Amino acid sequence: MLFGGFPIAGALIGWLLTPLASWLVTLPWAPLQGPAELLESLPQPQVTIGAIVVGIIAGAVLGAVGLHEALTIDISSGRVVLTRGGDVQRIDGSHVAVAFLTGKHLVLLDSATRELARAKTDLKAGDLEPAFRAHGYSWAADDPHRDDYERWVEDLPDLPIGADALFKARQRALDSGDGDDAEELRAELAKLGIVVRDVNKRQYWRLVRDTSG
Repeated sequence: MLFGGFPIAGALIGWLLTPLASWLVTLPWAPLQGPAELLESLPQPQVTIGAIVVGIIAGAVLGAVGLHEALTIDISSGRVVLTRGGDVQRIDGSHVAVAFLTGKHLVLLDSATRELARAKTDLKAGDLEPAFRAHGYSWAADDPHRDDYERWVEDLPDLPIGADALFKARQRALDSGDGDDAEELRAELAKLGIVVRDVNKRQYWRLVRDTSG
């Protein structure tokens, strides 16, 4: 659907290009008068055919890029494989305690409530839930630990040693739009037993469950 839709849209734009140029030259105040007049002066139907072909090619390229960046989820009873572009994450199915969709992120938790995976996806819960349940995984309608989160502010006394500095660095990354750095710092916080979720660039956190006893 994604791959096929872009070439069709590109072809439609290419087909509309010449009529749009003809309309623009009738409006003295309209922008791009020069390019519109040049396009209208070129021979037909060659120009329209060429514009359609270029639109199809451009749409196909955009569709391929979108397909490459889309999340692919392969679910079996033994494992869950998340693939985006060249990045592949394999999660042992026996470690997955629950799966759920929060916002546009698929999240997998283990029995200690630690995040095994968090991946952005355009898939809906109605598509994901039956797929996970069919292979024996528990599915939650939302984050089952949502009420455990607290908002992070500087110098909280209850945080593990070193966490506050990571939160400060991550807040700077969120404020500057550096998503890669924010995700790297999320992983560092996870090593300290902290799970983080973001709401409008605000950070909320909770501790994983202690299973040592």
